[in-house]
Amino acid sequence: MKKTSGRRSFLKHMGIGGIGAALVPATAGAATEMADAQQELQNEFVAGARAYNSAYTGEFLQRVAFPIGGLGAGMFCMEGTGSVSHVSVRNKPEIFNEPGMFAAICIKGLTNGAKLLEGPVPNWKKFGLSNAGNGSEGATTGLPRFRKAAFKVQFPFATLDISDTDLPLQVQVKGWSPFIPTDENNSSLPVGAMEYKFTNTGTKTIEAVFSFNAKNFLKVDDGLNSIRAIENGFILSEAGTKEKPFKSEFAIYTNAEHTAVDYCWFRGGWWDPLTMAWNTVKNGEVKTNTPVEKNAPGASIYVPFTLAPGRVKTIKVMMAWYTPDSEQTYGEMGPRKENCDPNTGCCNSPSDIAIDKYDKDFNEKFYKPWYSSQFANLEAVADYWKNNYDELQKKSSLFTKAFYASTLAPEVIEAVASNLSILKSPTVMRQYDGRLWSFEGCGDSWGCCHGSCTHVWNYAQAIPHLFPALERSLRHTEFCENQNKEGHQNFRATLPIEPNTHDFHSAADGQLGGIMKAYREWRISGDNNWLQKMYPMIKTSMDYCINTWDPRHKGVVEEPHHNTYDIEFWGPDGMHTSFYIGALHAMIAMGSYLGQNVDLYKQLAKEGINMLETALYDGEYFIQQIKVEGLNAPNPATAKSFGGEYSKEAKELLEKEGPKYQYGKGCLSDGILGAWIAAMCGIETGMDRNKIKSHLLAVHKYNLKHNLSEHANPQRPSYALGDEGGLLLCSWPKGGKLSLPFVYSDEVWTGIEHQVASHLMATGNVQQGLDIVRTSRNRYDGRIRNPFNEYECGHWYARALSSYGYLQALTGVRYDAVDKTLYIASNIGDFTSFLSTETGFGTVSLKGKIPTVHMAYGTIDIQKVFVSGKPASLPAKG
Repeated sequence: MKKTSGRRSFLKHMGIGGIGAALVPATAGAATEMADAQQELQNEFVAGARAYNSAYTGEFLQRVAFPIGGLGAGMFCMEGTGSVSHVSVRNKPEIFNEPGMFAAICIKGLTNGAKLLEGPVPNWKKFGLSNAGNGSEGATTGLPRFRKAAFKVQFPFATLDISDTDLPLQVQVKGWSPFIPTDENNSSLPVGAMEYKFTNTGTKTIEAVFSFNAKNFLKVDDGLNSIRAIENGFILSEAGTKEKPFKSEFAIYTNAEHTAVDYCWFRGGWWDPLTMAWNTVKNGEVKTNTPVEKNAPGASIYVPFTLAPGRVKTIKVMMAWYTPDSEQTYGEMGPRKENCDPNTGCCNSPSDIAIDKYDKDFNEKFYKPWYSSQFANLEAVADYWKNNYDELQKKSSLFTKAFYASTLAPEVIEAVASNLSILKSPTVMRQYDGRLWSFEGCGDSWGCCHGSCTHVWNYAQAIPHLFPALERSLRHTEFCENQNKEGHQNFRATLPIEPNTHDFHSAADGQLGGIMKAYREWRISGDNNWLQKMYPMIKTSMDYCINTWDPRHKGVVEEPHHNTYDIEFWGPDGMHTSFYIGALHAMIAMGSYLGQNVDLYKQLAKEGINMLETALYDGEYFIQQIKVEGLNAPNPATAKSFGGEYSKEAKELLEKEGPKYQYGKGCLSDGILGAWIAAMCGIETGMDRNKIKSHLLAVHKYNLKHNLSEHANPQRPSYALGDEGGLLLCSWPKGGKLSLPFVYSDEVWTGIEHQVASHLMATGNVQQGLDIVRTSRNRYDGRIRNPFNEYECGHWYARALSSYGYLQALTGVRYDAVDKTLYIASNIGDFTSFLSTETGFGTVSLKGKIPTVHMAYGTIDIQKVFVSGKPASLPAKG
């Protein structure tokens, strides 16, 4: 019998008999020990499991691809093997763009001395990709490489350790790009880097040649391409075609002395260019060729060096890109004649009231990235990157050290950090004037579901804390360009951002959520003037919601309401009524602060809570009352919807069961979502916490499946299927499932898994929350799915940024810049956790009910502290 380890004994001592038990340590040190012990139990009980937040090795390296780039600036991915892929630097996703870019080393005098600086080729790349039947011609996968690899991430840094018995070298590759909370501009640069660190582990001095090589992967058919010079490197360039004259450039250069550059690989047929480039690498040569006018197949950088035993050499390879124009445009622009009218609460042109630093006119027809407003050309970007490299790395490291100082469970830290990768993906865009505009996710070669969709980005909790000014720019778009005089919001913004059309439903969850988020942005920024300017538009939005969905003032959203499931719910339901109550309380707080009359909002909130907790609560969880009669809405068979058209068969079903795509008596994972968003925004709603907790426990009980083999999903099964586990969007444990429930009901979405798990934690049910986190992250362990790409309707799906809510849910840490108050309400005893605000970031710790704050960057003006609702004090500064 296996001997019980010290850590497992520690768990038993704490009274924990199973892997899923809640951890409530007495000290921060105990928290770390308990997290380690819990991880050991996981490894023992789950055969072959990878420890959370640890290195990826072996089979867990198969799908790892870590995004490197800037917010809204494009990216490339460093794979778990060290190869470069997913290069998306032309203002759109190019998920399967593997550019033929590779670093290599040659140690002279060794039989097998030349290898790519990469680990073994993943099995899935050997067969099954496009063109595999023809041998995957021209790929670099056939070149020699290191046999052992381990990939470790501490966002935004990824570190690959590779070794091989053929070479007396330890090699470490570090990939990164700047990420500095509160500094959105330096975090939005179109740059990245890969640092190669060599340690001589042998007994003799070695003579070596490092090279970095790339095809001109920007080349397009009938285009005008070239490879030109930059100091210690080269620039891949493509000027486009007559039909699409969009110039794109990509620079690769080093900090190394004695650098030589070959600006033009051998030109020939078949695979001549790559063959000759590899011959140069293999022979340890240092080749130079001057630039040619056009059609250079590729280019190489060579850095020769000698290395004595035990000595170390690091070569930094910097990359920068520049694609200032595009043909990207989305949505139908509305008329500009309805410009700002603060008296009616409508503002289609934010420049008219100058709300914030990113609000100014931008009248281009197509999308232009923000960085093109800051840098005149690629050389300017490359110079800035080179000249500020060390400082940007230092500041990014401050974030990394603060974030990973956390004593929270490793699966939680992994879930939060992995999804921060979304901010570096093509999902996020930032237009010329600096405002944020984003997709929901990325298709393989297009943005999926345009327009900073309000009901999807509701869930995302990272940007408002890490980059608050960018988050406020989303509110401006929602309440200005997207909102008309009546208060109707289009839940998808146009690109470029312009006044929108208003010929489809508003999204009830998106519009009501935006009101709560406006409250959140005020409290995070502490800017009372911002609230004063925004309030008329927010009020117009709130009044539209009341008049449209609750015209009889019952306190519930009952008229047909479009939502994140891309359909309309008919009749009141717990999900949207909780949104309604949260938005009403946000209005009460904002209006009261500004001296406005909020009596109607108070009345509706009181009635709404009563309806939610009686008519919409079945004694265990919140439900929907499907309703068609007694509404202002027309017959559902004639109502406008997405995919809701009624065939002859559907009309017969309508007569029997009511409208298509409802959930009725189902247990909806999102069934009390508005309460979670209110909690994340710091809004007190007065909703019964015991009933909220009961609903969440029911979701855990009925909707979490640890094995989906017998679950029928005719919708989109690839998110979770077979013997994998996942949290279903809805179940009907007490019967009553409709023939055609809402269209995604049988699916598993990570964004909702993280939202439900964090809400469970916030209500004190840490064990159940961790159960969901583990189930979700186990699907993203690198074997089948990329750990850094939680997808839903597209890669790097925005909803998964709900995972940032774990920090607040477990610790109760929230800073209010209006009252300059730090709140702590721990659900895990003592802890250390990350905190980011408008003005700086650092860590918050709680030990024996005594709080401490350590700043890593900037400042936070804390004048009051509350721990579990009671006043507390920070230690005096020495």
